[in-house]
Amino acid sequence: ADHELVMTMDTLVEGRHFPADLPAHAVGFRSLATNLSDLAAMGADPAWCLLSLSLPSADMKWLDDFCEGFFALADEHHVSLVGGDLVRGPLSITIQATGFVPTGQALLRSGARAGENIVIGGVPGEAAAGLAQWQAGQRDSWLIERFCYPEPQCGLGKVLRGHATSCIDVSDGLLADLGHL
Repeated sequence: ADHELVMTMDTLVEGRHFPADLPAHAVGFRSLATNLSDLAAMGADPAWCLLSLSLPSADMKWLDDFCEGFFALADEHHVSLVGGDLVRGPLSITIQATGFVPTGQALLRSGARAGENIVIGGVPGEAAAGLAQWQAGQRDSWLIERFCYPEPQCGLGKVLRGHATSCIDVSDGLLADLGHL
């Protein structure tokens, strides 16, 4: 009662959105984090998700590690996995996540107006720098940790309800996402 549903859906494809040699634990965590970040940008409390997973082969070790990373973040944010699909094919992960926001308080991109201040939560570029280090063969740094295990700003999104006029997750890059406001 007195809440609206908000939804988001993202697909992550091996080689495009994460390196092929990224540990399955990090892939599971990242795949949910991208969706929770979108819910946070709407000021929503995460609730549940659907997962569609395409795997090239039945690799139980990879799947166990993926689930461990996925559910570590899901449990932290009280997100229930309520269904999905598992198919054979190129490695890709699609998650549709749903959350709740008090009626009339969703932070929408369309709320932005000329002349308003732009404020950024977090430090842009950390994940990109971590990815660059990963691609250069480095495997241990705080920047790589930021890339492998991004923290969705769910608390910040809730605090911004009633204060910010609009919000967006900048996971596609600051300049690219500013153009969406």
